[in-house]
Amino acid sequence: MADLNKVILIGRLTRDPEIKTFANGGRVAKLGFAVTNRKKNAQSGEWEDDPMFIDIDVFNRGESKTIEQIEQRLTKGSQVCIEGKLYLEKWDDRTSGEKRNKHKIIADSVIFLEPRRDSMGSAPAGGDTEFGEPAAPPPARTNRPAPPRPAPPRPTGNGNTRSAPTFAADDDSNRGGDDDIPF
Repeated sequence: MADLNKVILIGRLTRDPEIKTFANGGRVAKLGFAVTNRKKNAQSGEWEDDPMFIDIDVFNRGESKTIEQIEQRLTKGSQVCIEGKLYLEKWDDRTSGEKRNKHKIIADSVIFLEPRRDSMGSAPAGGDTEFGEPAAPPPARTNRPAPPRPAPPRPTGNGNTRSAPTFAADDDSNRGGDDDIPF
């Protein structure tokens, strides 16, 4: 059986992104991220927030503008969707010499869930999608009526229900013409 290492999370940044540049010109954005789970307190019976804090690394890959978009648009508190892989980072502690490790996420994609803010602090119309590209406008609505729905089942004398009537495929009296298609 094959293994799968895929994580999809929606949450908020716990700090402003930290951007680092490597000697070869590559860049990484280090994000502090929080996801809040809800759990019921056994003693009080009340629902409580149980936050989970996760470190996320986003690397620039190829011609991607992800790091630039993160740098321009994300700040502490921004809501994003992260898709990536779980990774175990291991190191030796400098002071105690102990072996340390922690799980983090290496992001494959970052989707901005809040609209872009302009210089005046207001959000423009429409939403944003992955890497800050504008979302496609919603499909245009037409004023055509919805097609008729079959009648719901009716109870019979013995309490059983019978199904809605069916229509013969060649009976055009019960179907609309091509102009009645709602899409």
